[in-house]
This record gives sequence, structure tokens and C-alpha cells, in this order.
Amino acid sequence: MTKFKMTHPRDILLGAQSATGFLPVCDHYSGVEVRMRKSLQLQAEMTEEFGACVFDVTLDCEDGAPVGGEADHAAMVVALVALASAKARIAVRVHPVDHPAFEADMATIASKVGDQLCHIMVPKVESVQDVVKVVTALSSAGAEKLPIHVLIESPGAVHRAFDIAAHPRVQSLSFGLMDFVSSHGGAIPSHGMSSQGQFNHPLVVRAKLEIASACHANSKTPSHCVVTEFNDAAAMTIAARRAFQEFGYTRMWSIHPNQIRPILQAFAPTEGDIENATKIIAAAARDDWAPISFEGKLHDRASYRYYWQVLERAHQTGRLLPPESQIYF
Repeated sequence: MTKFKMTHPRDILLGAQSATGFLPVCDHYSGVEVRMRKSLQLQAEMTEEFGACVFDVTLDCEDGAPVGGEADHAAMVVALVALASAKARIAVRVHPVDHPAFEADMATIASKVGDQLCHIMVPKVESVQDVVKVVTALSSAGAEKLPIHVLIESPGAVHRAFDIAAHPRVQSLSFGLMDFVSSHGGAIPSHGMSSQGQFNHPLVVRAKLEIASACHANSKTPSHCVVTEFNDAAAMTIAARRAFQEFGYTRMWSIHPNQIRPILQAFAPTEGDIENATKIIAAAARDDWAPISFEGKLHDRASYRYYWQVLERAHQTGRLLPPESQIYF
């Protein structure tokens, strides 16, 4: 019997990590119906423009639902998801596990459109026990395979981030900047929530690094927090670039359509990076992934893995790939 030989770089180089997938670098949040509809339309237009879905749309039931109107809001979200294109990447942020609306959110949303969602986002997760509650609720709703994204928003949750990230159903951890700062009772000044200050205050910096490290230790995706100055494109670009290049985040939240393209640009490889990665991966494939010499430097599977991830990120940010790389996508 001829043994099956894997040929795709994702399988050869990432192995078990490939099962976690490669998420779009931008996660765009909308909580009001008219903005939800516009966000889904924008996603479809940009997918057509770039040839790939370059951002997720997360419909927000936590901050989006009016007090007392949680059930109606959840029903509206279900209706929007049901009407969406099969190519759309849509998630829903439900209420926290200790909120009275959590069980109803899960019963309404996960049971009716769970198979159309790319993931479920759960805010204010404090421990692995909270994740277990989410898993149980999803199982009851018949959505056993729906990936779980969690929002880390307190010092205690940061302390337990490695354990949370290790749970097999968790796909991504996000950092909740605003709640994290406010949970310190005024010990962190308001500047710690700004586009610049959040990268300088030691407690905020420590939390960001802990979450990113927990994710990378468990092959999960670290998702960076919001920038509230949504009309300041320069501030958005700088923050996104720092999140990626200095703090190890591979995904970031958007709270306004104006923030999507700056995030894509900041997280995208340069043309030179893409060209170099294409040449190295092509040369490696020709030699059946054995070590090679490229421009006077030794490369093996460790560096191949890095350059393959450059190409995956290029695809997920809508960059134009050379023909030698396009064959893999």
C-alpha cells in the first residue's frame, strides 16, 4: 500500500497546530442592528475586493442589547445570521456566564445558528470553570464543535490565562482593556486606556504580555484590545503595529469601519517579506523540506515554519501573492 504523503506546507510545517486554523487579523464588533447590517455588507464587499475574508464580524449581545431587551436582541441577531451568506464569517458575543441572560443567549443563538457561526465570544471569563460552563451550554444547544473565544478582563483572569488558553475548546483570548483598567479601582490612570498609554503603563503591559504568551504557549490566537480613538487613523495604525510587532498579537479588535483597513495594513507583511517567503517556501518544497542554503543562509523546518506563517498572514490580510504561493490558497 502506498503511504499518503502530505504536500501542503500547513500540514508539513505546523502539524497539530494547523487544526487551530489561521484567523483573520481583524475582529470587527457591531452592537446596533443598522451597524450590524452595514458591517456584514462591508465584509462581503471587502471579501470580493481582496479575494479572502479579511475580517470577522462579531454581533454584540453584551453591550449591544438594551437592559430588559436581551431576548429581542438575541432574536434579531439570529435573524441576521440566518440571512447571511455562507461565505460570511460571523461570531456573536453573548453575555457573561454569571449574567441572567447567558443561558437564554446560548439557547437562542447557539441552538438556532450555531452551525453558521465561526465562533462564540464569551466576555469576563475568570477561570477554566467558566469555560466549562460555556462548553456545557453549547452542548445543550447542540453546538459541540463551535470554537470558543474568551475575553480576559480582570487581574485574576490574567493570572489564570495560561490555564484558560490550555482548554481544548478555546481558540482565542482577547484582552479587555477598559474593564481591566477599571477593575483596579483607580490605581491605573485613565491614560492607561488611551491608544498610547495602554502600551506604557506597567500593569497593562504585563497583562498584554501574559495573555499573548499564554496563547502562543498553547497554539491559540491572541487578540488585541480596542483603540477608542476611532477617528484617529494614525493612532490606530501605530497601536496596531505595536500590538503585532512588539507584543506578539496576531489579531485585533475593530469598533468602527475606519479601523479595519489600518489593522489590515499594520498586520500585513511587506511586499519584500512576501517575496522572500515565497522563494524560501518554494525552494524548500522542491527539496522535500530538507535543509537548504538560500542567499548564503541555512534554512530548515524551523525557519520554513516562520516563512509559511508570513504567507498565511499575507493571505488573511488580502495581500497579493506571487503565483508560486497562490497555489496553496
